[in-house]
Amino acid sequence: MNKSTIILVDDHPMLRKGVAQLISLENTLEVVAEANTGEEGIALAIQYKPDLILLDLNMKGLSGIDTLHALKQADIDSKVVMFTVSDNEVDVLQALKYGADGYLLKDSEPEELIEKIHQALSGEMIISSPLTQILVRSLQNPEKKSPIDKLTLREVEILKHIAEGKSNKAIAISLNITEGTVKVHVKNMLKKLSLKTRVEAAVWAVEQKITH
Repeated sequence: MNKSTIILVDDHPMLRKGVAQLISLENTLEVVAEANTGEEGIALAIQYKPDLILLDLNMKGLSGIDTLHALKQADIDSKVVMFTVSDNEVDVLQALKYGADGYLLKDSEPEELIEKIHQALSGEMIISSPLTQILVRSLQNPEKKSPIDKLTLREVEILKHIAEGKSNKAIAISLNITEGTVKVHVKNMLKKLSLKTRVEAAVWAVEQKITH
């Protein structure tokens, strides 16, 4: 019997181990590789060509959204399901916008996780039950474009860090980029949002619930 192959991409080893053990109990599923970063995940996806990739959203270095985008750009046919603690509306809609085949919360019951994985493998778009209302609101207000849509993936990521009160230096270290690059992104982000200072940006992000 052929098993459906899965790659786990998450920077928390303990969580990967737990999910891998859960999946190993299923006769029809097999975790063939694990990655600690987005870059590793992309390389393994090219190597193994798995049926499905469980991808964390918030990782150091290449974020989950950036990794998702890179996977799609590389024409990798694997189903990609975001697996995260974030129930933020912006995160959900952005992931689906960039081609995710599903969005699951890490606090899902084990039975639900396995069921959703099977559904994704069969070609269904899957989403954790508590998040369905977000899609309903989005469909009801398709013309209501958010200013966040003007930002690039990296600018959104930096905005979230600013909302946490982090300095440019701290953001640079967290994202593995230079402080100068952060400054450029912050300048462009403020211009797009018509804001003058990073404090204004932080307040706006919190009001819009654009946080990690």
